[in-house]
Amino acid sequence: MNKKKIDPESSPWAPFGIQLRNFREARGLKLEQLAPLLECSPSHLSYIELAHRPPSRKLAELADEALGTGGTLLLMWYQLKNAAILEGFPEYARYEGLAEQIRIFEVDVVNGLLQTRAYATAIEMGYVRQTDASERLAEERIEFRLARQKILDRTSPPLLHVVLDESCLRRIVGGRDVMVEQLLHLEQMTTRRNVVIQVVPFSLGEDRPFTHMATLLTMPNRKVLAYGEIEQRGYIDRDTKSVAALARSYDRLAIEALGQAESRAFIRAARRDLEWMST
Repeated sequence: MNKKKIDPESSPWAPFGIQLRNFREARGLKLEQLAPLLECSPSHLSYIELAHRPPSRKLAELADEALGTGGTLLLMWYQLKNAAILEGFPEYARYEGLAEQIRIFEVDVVNGLLQTRAYATAIEMGYVRQTDASERLAEERIEFRLARQKILDRTSPPLLHVVLDESCLRRIVGGRDVMVEQLLHLEQMTTRRNVVIQVVPFSLGEDRPFTHMATLLTMPNRKVLAYGEIEQRGYIDRDTKSVAALARSYDRLAIEALGQAESRAFIRAARRDLEWMST
């Protein structure tokens, strides 16, 4: 039986259908075998794979569970459903979900992979107050961010290495209680085997290698990709030389930053400063 080809540009949902089919075939499953697990008929599943019908969130969640994708399909569903996501970021999120190692430097705010719901909500509600964005879109952005975090809980999670500028700890987002909870969450994350968090103190001054956020993804084929944002647009950098230069700067930053144990103590001290401030 000839397999129908799917044009990735034929529909906004075509990339989802292609990825769903790829995951299904990699597992050696036929439509008739997977459909019951997704609580739908084989014909309905075929329509989704061919991008003739959009998937539901529930189907994406069930497919991730049945196919062991680590939440990739749900991430794609959020990307396609949410028009408020920064242009270029959906492409990055797909690579992020497949990466074996994620290296991030963040300034001013805690990175999305490490945010609590309350912290993420405070950021998005601030965005609503400053722009004409709706609260509904803000909620979708929050759910998308929290869905990304599921990659850290899958069976074979990526190694996450995050270097936080001290400004991420000192800038109070959402008020004292929200910030205390966020800092406690960071402390807890440092105890995970697949998570490394380092802090760059203000005392490093002008010797800090980066002035803006930077992200490096190491893919299963060992290819390293970089991600950055300019003028409200995200972009993937695949150029070998520029990515290698960024990686060298990141390695230098990791050496200059506080070690894991020192960083945990630094975060704990910042949290206690806030707790004592209230009393």
